[in-house]
Amino acid sequence: MELGHHLSHPKVILLDAAGTLFGIRGNVGEVYSTIARRWGVTVVSAALNQGFKQSFQASSAAVFPGVSAAELPAHEFEWWLTIARHTFRHAGVLEQFPDFPAFFADLYAHFATAAPWVVYPEVPVVLEQWRSQGIELGIVSNFDSRLYPVLKSLNLDNFFTSVTISTETGAAKPDTAIFDAALQKHQCSPAQAWHIGDSYHEDYTGAYAAGLTAFWLKRGDNSIPVRLDASVVGEPIATLKDLYK
Repeated sequence: MELGHHLSHPKVILLDAAGTLFGIRGNVGEVYSTIARRWGVTVVSAALNQGFKQSFQASSAAVFPGVSAAELPAHEFEWWLTIARHTFRHAGVLEQFPDFPAFFADLYAHFATAAPWVVYPEVPVVLEQWRSQGIELGIVSNFDSRLYPVLKSLNLDNFFTSVTISTETGAAKPDTAIFDAALQKHQCSPAQAWHIGDSYHEDYTGAYAAGLTAFWLKRGDNSIPVRLDASVVGEPIATLKDLYK
């Protein structure tokens, strides 16, 4: 299959990770509720899901400039611990945990495995097609360093020659600096690269501002922005296959 978009063949295609290559089985609240039950706490998953969305949206970006590689895992853990604590407080069950940090360590480790994730069906096929065409593939993600074991456990790691994450880079999408950092790894100019991601704000507008050809991947349940700049935004794509004719 040939690339079907009107634009020229890219040297590099950068992709977002969660929501683009793989997604959560069910939703965050369901996973949180399942792990909580192991610790003797019963909570409605919908309350957790709502609490997580509020806590995540209210949080600052997961960037830790000046932090050494050795210190980074602890900073990532504490960043997510704060979100989780707010999530369970919102659901009214935080005080039911005798040792919330210990529970959270279990929850945090769970998300570093394949268990809570599912690869979208078209992803391996499309990635293999792009790779066979000689296109370099990279990831640009606001995930943390657990992304490395997740990619390996989902059998996706071998497709990518670079992985650029916000916690290591000190910049998070939509900051153009994270896209610049990714392109440097490929010695590639923005004009020679595509970026594909499921977030209109973080992926689409960020990549566009950085000078890349940007594609907004809308997998059906993404919220549509109230106002879109018609001069910038084309029709969103529903799957990665939509970039083929």
